[in-house]
Amino acid sequence: MTVLQSPFARKLGAFVALSDEEMSALDKLHSRRKVFPAGRDMVLQGQIKQSAYILASGWVCSYKLLSDGSRQIVDFQIPGDFLGLRSVLFRTSDHNIEPVTRVEASEVLAKDLLDTFDKTPRLVTAVLWAASRDEAMVVEHLVDIGRRDAKERTAHFLLELGARLKLVGLGSTLGYACPLSQYLLADALGLSAVHVNRVLRELREAGLVTFQHGQVEIHDLDALVRLADFDKAYLDHDGPLLT
Repeated sequence: MTVLQSPFARKLGAFVALSDEEMSALDKLHSRRKVFPAGRDMVLQGQIKQSAYILASGWVCSYKLLSDGSRQIVDFQIPGDFLGLRSVLFRTSDHNIEPVTRVEASEVLAKDLLDTFDKTPRLVTAVLWAASRDEAMVVEHLVDIGRRDAKERTAHFLLELGARLKLVGLGSTLGYACPLSQYLLADALGLSAVHVNRVLRELREAGLVTFQHGQVEIHDLDALVRLADFDKAYLDHDGPLLT
């Protein structure tokens, strides 16, 4: 896969039309490729001098570990996402990043990132857009947990994932592959695994969406959007603002 076809380039291309020089700079950021097995943290909460990563394949989750051993999954990252950007800019990593599946990612050292930003300022703007969009998703997740009931927040979560995957060429309005277990969904949605199972069954029986065997199939997109009150404007996927 060329850098032009990479999920990261496709994602940034939703905001800025990348020039040849910027594509070349992106290519250099992909030069240090690593593989991580599922279940072994790539980034540890409290770790210092941590690298960032550009996710090429596989899924990971970002989570906070509490003193009683429980955890809250803050978000899931998919191919094309920048992992641990705050870990590079902050002195200490404020969260853990764990692969949900086998992961291939490009390691990005702080020096390489800052050098790239110095040479390609438009690329800085694109990465800032991606980081801002991720922050907007975290805000929406707070609304999910605080104000939406279990069925609404689950529907909203599945629609958001679908929109994100479609942007990088890994999903459509009909559905997408999804490796997440009900236990992972529970940790992200603030529900029990039993409650998640019941909600998914209710959504399936209502003819809206089926999530089984690692595949999400959307049967009635319009009705699912109405149920979740899903407005994708916060994802800002309507095309490049900078050309």
